[in-house]
Amino acid sequence: MNPIVKAEKRVKIKKRVRKKVYGTSERPRLSIFRSLRFIYAQVINDETGQTLCAAGSLGKTATTTLKGKKKSEVSEWVGKELAEKAKGLGIKQVVFDRNGYRYHGRVKALADGARSAGLEF
Repeated sequence: MNPIVKAEKRVKIKKRVRKKVYGTSERPRLSIFRSLRFIYAQVINDETGQTLCAAGSLGKTATTTLKGKKKSEVSEWVGKELAEKAKGLGIKQVVFDRNGYRYHGRVKALADGARSAGLEF
């Protein structure tokens, strides 16, 4: 499939999902972004338009601890890291925004990592 067509298709799916998924102060939105090499996640309060906390596989602590690991293992670590930061802010429940990606592979690994660290979806 042509990469441009694939990206446009993901954007259409993203818009469809975002109609239903909305983060509040009690239950913010956990949004992910996945590139070919890295994965990022952030917890967002859509009422104020503010990012409460974020984690990613590109950073000083991430690059040293994740060297030589598989992408799915890295994604699980990012999910756990984000959940720990969110729990530090008093956030226990979130709404999961897969951002147009299939709930499979790295996206699922990130979600499982966040759940195992104590976040509820």
